[in-house]
Amino acid sequence: MEAGLHTFFSLIASAFILCMGIAFLWVVVVFFIDLNQQQSTIRRNYPVIGRFRYLFEHLGEFFRQYFFAMDREEMPFNRALRSWVYRAAKGVPTELAFGSSRVDSKPGEHHFLNSVFAVLDEDTVAPSPIEFGPHCDVPYLAKSFFNISGMSYGALSKPAVRALAEGAKLAGCWINSGEGGVSAYHLRSGADIIAQIGTAKYGVRDAQGNLSDEKLKALAAHSNVKMFEIKLSQGAKPGKGGILPAEKVNAEIADIRGIIKGLASISPNRHPDINNTEELLGMINHIRLVTGKPVGIKIVMGDPAWFIELCDAINARGNVQAPDFITLDSADGGSGAAPQPLLDFVGLPLRESLPLLIDILVEHNLKERIRVVASGKLISPSYVAEALAVGADAVVSARGFMFALGCIQAMQCNKNTCPTGITTHNTRLQRGLHVADKSVRVARYQQKMIHDVEMIAHSCGLQQPSEFSRKHVRIVQADGRSVSLAELYPNKV
Repeated sequence: MEAGLHTFFSLIASAFILCMGIAFLWVVVVFFIDLNQQQSTIRRNYPVIGRFRYLFEHLGEFFRQYFFAMDREEMPFNRALRSWVYRAAKGVPTELAFGSSRVDSKPGEHHFLNSVFAVLDEDTVAPSPIEFGPHCDVPYLAKSFFNISGMSYGALSKPAVRALAEGAKLAGCWINSGEGGVSAYHLRSGADIIAQIGTAKYGVRDAQGNLSDEKLKALAAHSNVKMFEIKLSQGAKPGKGGILPAEKVNAEIADIRGIIKGLASISPNRHPDINNTEELLGMINHIRLVTGKPVGIKIVMGDPAWFIELCDAINARGNVQAPDFITLDSADGGSGAAPQPLLDFVGLPLRESLPLLIDILVEHNLKERIRVVASGKLISPSYVAEALAVGADAVVSARGFMFALGCIQAMQCNKNTCPTGITTHNTRLQRGLHVADKSVRVARYQQKMIHDVEMIAHSCGLQQPSEFSRKHVRIVQADGRSVSLAELYPNKV
């Protein structure tokens, strides 16, 4: 017995000595590599030890949100906002105790003006349907003012697309296909679909990459494809096309998009066949004529003067030829991979661009003709309600629904290593995303959003959210005092 124990401990000691020797040898080799390399100053001046800087820098990205960032500090979405979405999606109570942690005196923050005579529960009415394309052969009556924004199959995994589409069906809202094209998973869900047409015309292109009328007709023949959206730009990267890394372009995605498997999918930075405003209106009307369904555009506002030019051109042609809707995206980022200069500095944020767009449409007598869909970091009820009060007819969200799927803001959407299986095609990582469970969470989040926006409306004395106006919101100014949104942006009706 003793001899056996002695042998066992001898083996352990020998293994330990061997490991220490290997470790020492590794340190010596790395020491001389670092000392003689010329790419990194830190490693050259502090061999071996300098490598820990890069390790800690990498790990800090993941630990900050758990140990260091306060509830209202983290970007792009702080913990307080994410936690509300998680609780809403799980169906657990979203109420909090002991007051708000929001710094409500910060410039730009908004406050809703509650009414002394709030609307009683028994006096509330269901939200009115929103009509799109009254002049189309097949207009669309949208049941919900809060819907799923464009996220492509390819950028998202198969189970993520399935869960979103099936969740949209459960909730009674629409789902936008994103520029990657309408997949079988969108169609099978039975949800209302907005088919997005990006600059590369994925899903509706011919062999040469041009718009195909035959494919447009085939897509429009599906009864649950309700509208078409021409994507001119998006909040993550105004002025640059979609980017899908080669490792994400599998055979199925290549077939849907009409491209080559295994090659990076890089869309043009604009539509090559749309060179001016007149050609844009021509494209809108061509697609509407071919499909018989409402057609709109998605855009980030740059120079507001272009929207004036667009409205002038519409009025010259007659408002029948106007886009049926404009999806206005915010320039403060999005779910797509993007170059940082575009992500950070190009385009106007929604808080500034939305009232500008609404006022331009009002001044040109086009607000009733063109529906406005607001997009951009609108993941909680107060921000959705604010957009409706400014003048939006509907709101769409991408990242809010990603959080509902279980996104933890790991910031790896473009690396095919998403730990929650949402933006990766690694089947091992996708395994954790259970479609049946996540589709219910998507529906719960959407329904809770509707409920809480209605709750804010009722507090303001309104029967439904469509009655919001700018007079119901005040915006905090630099001196800490608030000013009515109606004063800041007076609608010239």
